[in-house]
Amino acid sequence: MFIKTFGWSFGITAVALIVAYFYGGVEALILCAILGVLEISLSFDNAVVNARILEKMSEFWQKIFLTVGILIAVLGMRIAFPLLIVGVTANLNPVQAISLALEKGDIHTPGSYAYLLHDAHPQIAAFGGVFLLMLFLDFMFEERELHWIKWLEKPLAFIGRLHGASMAIALLILVASALMVRPGKEVDVLIAGILGMVTYMLVNGLGDLFDVDGDGDSDADDIDAEAAKIAKKANRGVGKAVGKAAFMLFLYLEVIDASFSFDGVIGAFAITSDPIIIALGLGLIGAIFVRSLTVFLVREGTLDDYEYLDHGAHWAIGALAIILLLTISIEVNEIVTGVIGVLFIGAAFLSSVVRNKRVAAATTPVGQLSR
Repeated sequence: MFIKTFGWSFGITAVALIVAYFYGGVEALILCAILGVLEISLSFDNAVVNARILEKMSEFWQKIFLTVGILIAVLGMRIAFPLLIVGVTANLNPVQAISLALEKGDIHTPGSYAYLLHDAHPQIAAFGGVFLLMLFLDFMFEERELHWIKWLEKPLAFIGRLHGASMAIALLILVASALMVRPGKEVDVLIAGILGMVTYMLVNGLGDLFDVDGDGDSDADDIDAEAAKIAKKANRGVGKAVGKAAFMLFLYLEVIDASFSFDGVIGAFAITSDPIIIALGLGLIGAIFVRSLTVFLVREGTLDDYEYLDHGAHWAIGALAIILLLTISIEVNEIVTGVIGVLFIGAAFLSSVVRNKRVAAATTPVGQLSR
């Protein structure tokens, strides 16, 4: 199962590294590898959230996510998106933007591709940060019986009873972020953040329309949750979305997936301004591994086996959102972002293992325990 799912990822990684070597020598190969590792470390939470949505789709649409979806991730977010930002910022047509990108200008050189993209960072961070913050808050504000960090999640769920709480908190944090940005960017940051909020509301409404989050988080207690998990496994593959519903879920999934790409795309220019290396490292290596990991989580039923992973992923999303908003005014190393995400996912996994052992012990007949 592992080789079948990740085989293409390892093969494409090898090809990408070879291309990078012939393109720019050992230095390009090393930079490509670093970018691939950076993208993967930043995207564990992405894979968990994607998997929760993807498991509702038929096998056909899961394959579409791995094929068409990867093209959108690579060509759209890792190549076209930066070109679009630079083109709009510098009033360049697509040909001029591509020509400027291939010049490989330094990030500190005014007028260069990397410089223009870095100059647009506050707006990009505001849009992506608010979008992800809303995603985090809506998850935490939802009433559920199963909690991971109970002393935090229960009070947050109580706050969530207030209608519009996530929007109010996100707006307050956005305003605070705009006040800290360099003079002249305040309005741009506010507009970008509000657009991020509107985009989230539209995408979330689309998800609600097709019951994206209707995944049975209403367990009465741990033992009932275990029984529900067994029943869910027995019915895996039943009631999968197809046709128009699956297509809308696919669009929903692509928008969610794209929102996770902002930090990686911007952070890549702190490592190299070469768009070819960025496309190879972030796009081919990083994006394909994230998709393979997503499919692996779905086919192995990992989210059902380790139920705190959802929580850990959303805490990582919350941390990423805050870090993105902080980077509007201060520099934060991308490695810090990646490490925080991995720590949350790792802690949630270990907590799930402990919980599974506790539930297994509670459901084992007394006679078997005494043997």
